[in-house]
Amino acid sequence: MPMPSDPHVQETCVGLNHVLHDIFGPHPGFRPVHAKGLMLKGIFTPTPTASELSKAQHLNSSSTPVLARFSSSTGFPDLPDNDPNGNPRGLAVRFQLAETPRRIHTDIITHSTPFFPARNGDDALVFFKAVKDGTVGDYLATHPEALAFVQAPKPFPTSLAKENFFGVNAIKLISATGKETCVRYQVMPDSGAEHLDEATATSKSTSYLFDEIPQLLKNGPIIFKLNAQIADDSDITNDATVHWPPERKIVDLGTIKLNAVAEDNAEEQRKIIFDPIPRVEGVEPSDDPLLEVRAGVYLISGNERRAVGCPVFHQASL
Repeated sequence: MPMPSDPHVQETCVGLNHVLHDIFGPHPGFRPVHAKGLMLKGIFTPTPTASELSKAQHLNSSSTPVLARFSSSTGFPDLPDNDPNGNPRGLAVRFQLAETPRRIHTDIITHSTPFFPARNGDDALVFFKAVKDGTVGDYLATHPEALAFVQAPKPFPTSLAKENFFGVNAIKLISATGKETCVRYQVMPDSGAEHLDEATATSKSTSYLFDEIPQLLKNGPIIFKLNAQIADDSDITNDATVHWPPERKIVDLGTIKLNAVAEDNAEEQRKIIFDPIPRVEGVEPSDDPLLEVRAGVYLISGNERRAVGCPVFHQASL
């Protein structure tokens, strides 16, 4: 996973990492955002439709091992689960394609709203600087895409296993015949989404979401459907703040079954660096400029965590 080659993009990535640390304070060994999390492992099984759209290994194999990380927003590792700042929640999924002779994988990164506050790295940096400086109200007054993100409903899930997750960046699937299909991923709970009002959430335990996961797994896997919303030729693919029309076709790419909490959870979370850019044959980045910026920020953050060593994990249930 290389750093972006463009010097301006590199500078933007460094700036974003710094300002996010400034907002939430230094928490060595943890991510600057989505710091609180839990790693799980499981299996992905693709549908026949997936192999028609892409020649990628994980979309054609009978099954592929996965690692997944649920997370809460903010850079506070101890953020209470019933704090509204924890929304939107995050879900990252790694498809483990090979371990030898070298590790090969590809990732999907989603969060529990289809909205995003910025269309590129420069806008994202200005937005988060405004958050840090307390001038975000002025910024929102002149940036409707950021205002839409802030105002979008972000309800509390009853369970992380019952939340919808959206990939905001467009990705290209490449078929065996070379046909390109632009999609945005959706990861939807097999049992349906359920949410709480804020008053009910406030009455919940401060660790109600993450403490529940090991208990859920005793009764069977947590199951999600991996869907893809397919873009029309007229749809914008280089701006994550622009939504495609709801009538666009959504196809089922397969099933993610999470069946266990990952061993050495704190260490796994510290060292794993999820990559928004696919980097495998059969899946390619679109022209969305945020992909490169997000990848750069994740790499910088990951290198920081790896340099710190293993932090104390704060989930009492583990």
